[in-house]
Amino acid sequence: MRKKIISLCVLWLAFSGMHLKADDVTFKASVSPEVVVMGEQFRLSYTVSAEGTEFRAPDLSEFQVLIGPSTSTSISTEVRQGKSTTVYALTFTYILMPKQEGTFNLAPATIKIKNANYQSNALTIKVLPPDKSGNAAAQGSGTNPSASGITGEELFVRMNISNRNVYEQEGFLVSFKLYSLYDVGLGSVKFPEFEGFLVQDIELQPQWTAENYNGRNYHTAVLKQAVLYPQRSGKITIESGKYEAIVRVRTQKQVRSIFDDFFDTYQDVKKELISPPATIDVKPLPSGKPASFSGAVGNYTMKTAINSNNVKTNEAVTITVTISGNGNIKLVKNPEVVFPNDFDIYDPKVDSKIKTTTAGSSGTKTIEYMAIPRYAGDFEIPAIRFSYFDTKTGTYKSLDSEPFKLHVEKGEGGEGATGPVVSNFSNQESLKLLGEDIRYIKVAKPHFVSNREIFFGSFGYIALYLIITIIFILFFIVYRSKVKENANIALVRTKKANKTAVRRLKKGEKLLKENKKEEFYDEVLRAVWGYLSDKLSIPQANLTKDNVEAELAKYGVDESLSGEFMEILNACEFARYAPSQAPDAMDHLFKQTVNAIGKMENTIKK
Repeated sequence: MRKKIISLCVLWLAFSGMHLKADDVTFKASVSPEVVVMGEQFRLSYTVSAEGTEFRAPDLSEFQVLIGPSTSTSISTEVRQGKSTTVYALTFTYILMPKQEGTFNLAPATIKIKNANYQSNALTIKVLPPDKSGNAAAQGSGTNPSASGITGEELFVRMNISNRNVYEQEGFLVSFKLYSLYDVGLGSVKFPEFEGFLVQDIELQPQWTAENYNGRNYHTAVLKQAVLYPQRSGKITIESGKYEAIVRVRTQKQVRSIFDDFFDTYQDVKKELISPPATIDVKPLPSGKPASFSGAVGNYTMKTAINSNNVKTNEAVTITVTISGNGNIKLVKNPEVVFPNDFDIYDPKVDSKIKTTTAGSSGTKTIEYMAIPRYAGDFEIPAIRFSYFDTKTGTYKSLDSEPFKLHVEKGEGGEGATGPVVSNFSNQESLKLLGEDIRYIKVAKPHFVSNREIFFGSFGYIALYLIITIIFILFFIVYRSKVKENANIALVRTKKANKTAVRRLKKGEKLLKENKKEEFYDEVLRAVWGYLSDKLSIPQANLTKDNVEAELAKYGVDESLSGEFMEILNACEFARYAPSQAPDAMDHLFKQTVNAIGKMENTIKK
């Protein structure tokens, strides 16, 4: 009788303190353990935070129900910031045993609470086969080995590779997984250097799980995952990694006493593990590359937009190109946008939102191209083309936008404004030539000339006309030369190559001082590619390492200087995604780039 009264009081307190809302009810399913071995039991529980009826479990026909469902309730009081809250929990528990191996998905359970139906979360249960050795350690009992009894079959690291036969620049997943029959920790870890690949690490939180491998059930944990992009064709070897494992083992004693059974002694044993090397067969990209192909490999889409089709002179025109997809998107070069010759062109602004998962790198890269028209008229910006290599079909594909029609009207400071305007391509500023309209009063003693002296027809008169004529001819020649040079945009870019590179390197030097590694290498890479593009009069979209070396050779650049530029490009591309770099690597690369550009200026002079 006393127990019944206590139970009724507890239930009354629970229901009196509960004011249920839909958002207040939680219905959660859990399983322990999530990975079981054939012949082992496991617990399946459903817990709801309110009194309910008509509980319905999912189909459990794949398992043998040993016990259940058994119900239990718990009531507790939590006090937070002076307020007490009653927490009620109703739990339905099953004790199950698997009938067969495999992975099983359990649908959500349902329950009715105050005329409303609620669903729990779904579950996944993995059933492993029995360990072939029958070792207790393999079953996770935690039995400790002797100090000298740890074999390579009981503790090792595997390097798992998703694809060993890929194209150049095609990403693939590499994982390093630790397998152990015992409780183990890790000391120092040295992963391979991944020479010949660009590396995109995947963020993960290592956690232990069970896995059956070669008939044995191991405790496993993923140590590292990364997506690798091969930078050259041929066979590339991923070298071995070294890992220091620490296993706690029982100390063996020659003389034992009765107390040894109660007070065992242990020691930590270090064991070096080595992951075997692996070779990747990298196929070269096939021939027939489109002119607009700049190394993009994967699967992409492109969208383009212009801020306005009607502007005034000296107003900015912005074209936005958005490239989305999966592949080596972080290395994708900007598509070429060809503006009319009378437009002042600025460096594009790039915004990347890229995420790397086990499926590869995916996201979007948005490029904004800005130019300023200086003259009125109707212009057409040609269609933008972006080409990539599709690894699924093994073919090149091209994406094209529509051409942009642009109407430019006269505006303030542009064509037709008061006074002549001189356009300067290098700094995009308009300068007005202002006449001098102030004359100072002369206060010196006047000099009078006799009107009897006739200047017309004199030697001074003829000499003055000759001087004026010579000055006019020289001015005309210089003017025509400047007009011709300004019409040749490639020549202008070549002459301004050094100044443009210096301006970009100053920004890189600032990033170096701020220790912004990725931004620094991106800026130096853009500076070098931009300098080579301007110096060799080749659009960046058409630049490759191969044709750069060939063009430099045409200009008489020796192989050592050409190789120095290739070394800088490779260092930038590798360093941006390398797992670690020496502290002085950035400073050394910056000095090397400045020196290389200086040598190039002395070699190629236009």
